Amino acid sequence: MMSPSLLDVMFMTILSVLAILLYLSGTATVAYLLFKRQIVGVPMRLPLIALMLLALILHAQFLYQQLVTVQGLQLDIINMFSLVTALMVAMLLLAVIRKRVENLSIAILPLAALSLILQLVVRVPQTQVTQIEIELELHILLSVVAFSLLSIGAVQAMLLAIQERHLRNHQPSSFIRALPPLESMESLLFQILWIGFAVLTLALFNGLLYLDDMFAQHLVHKTILSLLAWLVFATLLWGRWRYGWRGRTAIRWTLTGIITLLLAYFGSKVVLELILQR
Repeated sequence: MMSPSLLDVMFMTILSVLAILLYLSGTATVAYLLFKRQIVGVPMRLPLIALMLLALILHAQFLYQQLVTVQGLQLDIINMFSLVTALMVAMLLLAVIRKRVENLSIAILPLAALSLILQLVVRVPQTQVTQIEIELELHILLSVVAFSLLSIGAVQAMLLAIQERHLRNHQPSSFIRALPPLESMESLLFQILWIGFAVLTLALFNGLLYLDDMFAQHLVHKTILSLLAWLVFATLLWGRWRYGWRGRTAIRWTLTGIITLLLAYFGSKVVLELILQR
């Protein structure tokens, strides 16, 4: 693969800026409809899906150029954040086709736009991986997919927390009244968590099975925190099945799990790449 020319760099920058504008346009559209207490009906739903799909295609093209270089894969924190947000948008698109979950885009699309902005303006030390075994490729893929799914669950949990708080105070705003019923929001949350938990289980099993020496590879803290996050989500799902946990309990466990997973996936990268510049 040849190094990109100045013209290529300019072209990819333009694509990324267009993707950012499309993501923000989608966010503004959904926000306007929510605050006006309007449902995203068919006349608006199809253009919104098309807008998100076009933004995702541009995002993916730019991300590929940043990830795959002549030196190998660039797995720095900014690229990984962009990859996670791109997968979140892709999963949201798949979900929107079957369920009325367009409201989640009000939090997910700005994150995707932010990741692209960071790729344009932030420079971090390059983390190159020139040769990857198939087992490690599978582990990375499963880990990113699991984190993306559970992050969507966290977004859903935060919307649920806002919705529940307003309803308890008997002061529902137009935004809250435009959201689906509380029971539907909780049901969707646990559907997302079950899928994300299953993928996280596969990722951890694959990693523990194929990593030869996690101490030599400086993966101790990641492994411990990932296992702790797994236990948090396992406890939550067991509590839901056994005792019918819901509401604030479900929200707290969900956010605890995703924060733990966030520290496992990105904690060390933040310190090494952004603070210590290694």
